[in-house]
Amino acid sequence: MKPRLSTACAGLALALWLGLPCPVAATDAPGAVQSLDSLRAAAEQALQSHYAQPGSRTVITAEPLDSRLQLAACQQPLRAIISDQGQARSRVSVPVQCPGPGGWTVRVPLRLQLFRSVLVSSRALLRGDGIGAADVHAEERDVTRLGYGYLENFQQIAGRSLARPVARGAVLSPATLGGRRMVRAGDHVQLVARLGGIEVRAEGLALGSGDNGARLRVRNASSGRVVDAMVSAPGVVVALP
Repeated sequence: MKPRLSTACAGLALALWLGLPCPVAATDAPGAVQSLDSLRAAAEQALQSHYAQPGSRTVITAEPLDSRLQLAACQQPLRAIISDQGQARSRVSVPVQCPGPGGWTVRVPLRLQLFRSVLVSSRALLRGDGIGAADVHAEERDVTRLGYGYLENFQQIAGRSLARPVARGAVLSPATLGGRRMVRAGDHVQLVARLGGIEVRAEGLALGSGDNGARLRVRNASSGRVVDAMVSAPGVVVALP
C-alpha cells in the first residue's frame, strides 16, 4: 500500500517553510518515528564544532520544530550541513539530512551566540590618532551582533591611525582604521612654528603617534621644551599656539 503523507505536509505552506519533501507518516510506514530532539542535537553539535576555537565561547539555543512533524526513523547517522557564510549570524538554519535512498532533509532553526575576545577602546579617540597599547583593551563580546566586524589582537592595529572618531568602550572594527601613521612616537620630525607670516623650523622628537591632523606632543631638540603640535605631513608637525 502506498504510504499517506503525514500531517506535517497537510499544508503546502508548512512544507515549503520547512524546506523538505513531505515525510511519511509513522502510522503508515514500518519502523519508529525519528525523534525531533535528535534533529536538534545533530544541528547543535555541528554548529558547535564549526565555531569551536580556543578562547571562544559558544551558546546555541534550538528553536522549536513543529510538533506535528513526523519522519520515518533514519537507519543511518544524521548529517548536518554547516555552510561557511563568513560573518557569524545570530540566527542560523541548519539542514539535517537522513542520507540514503528515501531520505529526508529538515532545516533546524537555531540561535547562535559566539563570544570572543575583541579590542575595545579604553578612552575616546580622535580621527587621525595613532593607537597605542594603552588605548585599547580586550573584552568578551557576542560577535554575531558586530555587523561591522571586529579586531582581535593588537598586531592588527599596530602602525595604523583612526579613520574616524571612536567613543570610549566602542568595539574597534576594520572600518575604524585608516592608513599607516605619518608620525610615530620616537620619530625625529621637523617642527614648524608660524607666527604673523613668519615661519621657523626646528628639529623635534615626537612623543606621540598620529596621522594627518592628529594632535601630539613634540620635544624641541634644541631647547628641550615640549610643545603641542599637529601632524601636517609625513615627518612634519606644526606647533599649536
